[in-house]
Amino acid sequence: MTTTIALTLDARGATTPLTVTITQGVIAGWTGRDPVARDHHIAELAAIGIAPPVSTPIYYRCGARRFTTDGAIECTGEESSGEVEFCLFATDGKTYVGVGSDHTDRKVETYNITVSKQMCDKPVAATVWDLAEVEGHWDQIILRSWATIDGSRVLYQEGTLSGMLPVAELIRLGFNAATLPEGTAMFGGTFAAKGGIRPATRFDYEIEDPILKRRIASGYDIVTLPVVG
Repeated sequence: MTTTIALTLDARGATTPLTVTITQGVIAGWTGRDPVARDHHIAELAAIGIAPPVSTPIYYRCGARRFTTDGAIECTGEESSGEVEFCLFATDGKTYVGVGSDHTDRKVETYNITVSKQMCDKPVAATVWDLAEVEGHWDQIILRSWATIDGSRVLYQEGTLSGMLPVAELIRLGFNAATLPEGTAMFGGTFAAKGGIRPATRFDYEIEDPILKRRIASGYDIVTLPVVG
């Protein structure tokens, strides 16, 4: 199964349309470079009943059609939440980097993480950068997210990519290759949530490049569908 999404390439201020066809979705988990921070996230998930991974990092698969630039997603029940992550797209022999949210059903995650990754759509921002433009200062790139909880927008996650595995290593470990396979969209890992993992009615996220002084920001509303049986 494939899906095609319309993006915009921001090349240092010059924007051009970019059409990306996704043939496989990959969610890289437990990609922390610092074992202490990585283990903190594992403990955070364990606190809500989620078993530790069989390896670190680990590469889950999800349907290509789960990736969306829509401004709202529908989730069954009230036990899902977002996670800000950088997202890589491989198309036409090049790799681009953007930002998105690995929105996950936490109840399902307690008994099967792979299945939980398939339960929710994966929102991504509609703008991307050429990976080659940021690789030289990758560790200084910043990810942030905000969650709207009980009507209040609070800072939910924040950190620099120095805390995660470098892109080249992430690709090598996941695909035994030097470049991301054509048609792949891959999330690259996340940071622990400030105050713990919890649901929200809206999730906003961004990636900031402090060297080239630019950012990509997006967000989405979470529409909760009732569980009737």
